Amino acid sequence: MTESNFVDYVKLNLKSGKGGKGSVHLHREKYITKGGPDGGDGGRGGHIFIRANPNLWTLYSFKYTRHFMAGHGGDGSKNRSTGAQGKDVYIDVPLGTVVKNSETEAVLFEIVEPEQEFILLEGGKGGLGNWNFKSSTNQTPRYAQPGIPGNELNVTLELKVLADVGLVGFPNAGKSTLLAALTAAKPKIADYEFTTLKPNLGIVPYRDLQSFVMADIPGIIQGAAEGKGLGHYFLRHIERNSILLFMIPSDTPDVKKSFDILFKELRTYNPELMDKEFIVVLSKCDLLDDELKSEYAEEMMKNFGEIPYCMISAVDQSGLLPLKDMIWKILNASHA
Repeated sequence: MTESNFVDYVKLNLKSGKGGKGSVHLHREKYITKGGPDGGDGGRGGHIFIRANPNLWTLYSFKYTRHFMAGHGGDGSKNRSTGAQGKDVYIDVPLGTVVKNSETEAVLFEIVEPEQEFILLEGGKGGLGNWNFKSSTNQTPRYAQPGIPGNELNVTLELKVLADVGLVGFPNAGKSTLLAALTAAKPKIADYEFTTLKPNLGIVPYRDLQSFVMADIPGIIQGAAEGKGLGHYFLRHIERNSILLFMIPSDTPDVKKSFDILFKELRTYNPELMDKEFIVVLSKCDLLDDELKSEYAEEMMKNFGEIPYCMISAVDQSGLLPLKDMIWKILNASHA
């Protein structure tokens, strides 16, 4: 998925349909000149639904379509015929979408299950026809109800990427390079910071035709939890990943300090992230000779004894299969 096609934040204007008018009609036939009221009810206006679509990965479909309007209900007619129901509108969104009221910022729905479907906006009710108002004292009512107008709502859709593994690290830590090495994704790769401005997703093939989803998250800087750098724009994507893979390049002066900064930023943003599974990966190990690799291996064991860790190079493909084995083992353990 190219970066330009990844849309994770949109605002929509929604209008439900108005209800149809009730009918004012008196029954007339060839031999019935003074029949009673038989005006039917108006049809209800169309609803606007939001539903999960597991085949979608982004909100790109809303890039040029921001206004949605449901159909109006039809008017009632003679013989107590009810007007046609207004056409409903269905808005399909990917799993991980949060729906908010744009004015109050209140969360209306969270779409996280494949079968979820909600009414975002109800259509107006149809008016009652005159036959509803007949009585012993008013046998020929010549009035009916108008339909109730539809509703209008502005909503904000925010996508929180649903992936098995989220790559976490400072800018230019090699996250995009790893994603490109493990998947068919083609993220933008360059030797400057913030090359990745939006998350990239890729499917990692594994043994026996199995696979898992990996997300390349834009780089964290110190103070990101307070909004520095890309700040909250990307941190929300980390919330729905099963495993957080911390990537620290081998040319980092202090590996443990780098990890602690990343860990602190995530904890400050959302303490619940601390309940996720972690993996620490030392990247760019093709820059190290055998002696330095041994020293780093000892340092990783000392600093991350209780956290799974490994050393890789996406350039020369070293350590990638053991990393996939480690990820698959943790995923299966967490889903057991």
